Amino acid sequence: MREKITVLTAAAVLAALLTGCVTGSAAPGAAPAPTGTPAQQAALARYLAYAGPPIGSFTWLGHFYSWEPLGKDTLAVFTVPDEAYLLKVWPPCDLRFVINAIGITSTASTVYAHTDSITINSAGTGPGQWRCPIDEIRRIDYKRMRADQRAQAQQAKSGQPDAAAAPAASPPPHQR
Repeated sequence: MREKITVLTAAAVLAALLTGCVTGSAAPGAAPAPTGTPAQQAALARYLAYAGPPIGSFTWLGHFYSWEPLGKDTLAVFTVPDEAYLLKVWPPCDLRFVINAIGITSTASTVYAHTDSITINSAGTGPGQWRCPIDEIRRIDYKRMRADQRAQAQQAKSGQPDAAAAPAASPPPHQR
């Protein structure tokens, strides 16, 4: 009888641990946790305010206009000057310190979440090229974001009191 209680207790502890692991992960569609520099965290907050729900893919014609790291596992990619996507990658990738170049894999001119990856050439800092699988894609309404920033800048020029709460304009992202 004592052996059965020990086995049942061990099974209950194991079940509790497994439940904790499952519930400890971020919910699908949850906003990425801020992990970068204060400037990256501020930029991530700005982009998240204009990011739509997670989508499965986006069309990509083999090159991009620019990109901006926004923390350990998040970056903004501009396919053209006014079309941007927020990409979240799986651990253990760390995008905070990528300063030179990135690449994106694609399938038939489409980038898919859970299939394609961000590639990082880590020559000089690591073992060659890293592949960071894309976990989540969100389209950023960049045109609306820029229009709001222009309106806020205009308010600030005219001296209206609401301008003090306006976020700073986003710095230009890395250009390829």
